[in-house]
Amino acid sequence: MTISRLPTAALSLKQFLQRQRILGIYRNMLKTIRQVPSEGDRKYLRDWARDEFKRNKSATNPDAIRMMVSQANNHLEELQKSLALARS
Repeated sequence: MTISRLPTAALSLKQFLQRQRILGIYRNMLKTIRQVPSEGDRKYLRDWARDEFKRNKSATNPDAIRMMVSQANNHLEELQKSLALARS
């Protein structure tokens, strides 16, 4: 008897693509945070990002998810701009 390793409720294509997009934002956020010069600030931002993504992991409302993705993109852009200004 073979046991399937697939989850009982597989994601639809739309959900899969949305998940990939969110994971990409998360990876870019962590990659950008690695460029922060201060170790203390890096740890704070890394913990903040992880907590926010974990806290919202179980969200299912499509409108709420769209809003959270938009906010995450805004935070990422703001962090990238701040780092660019700090370097110049």
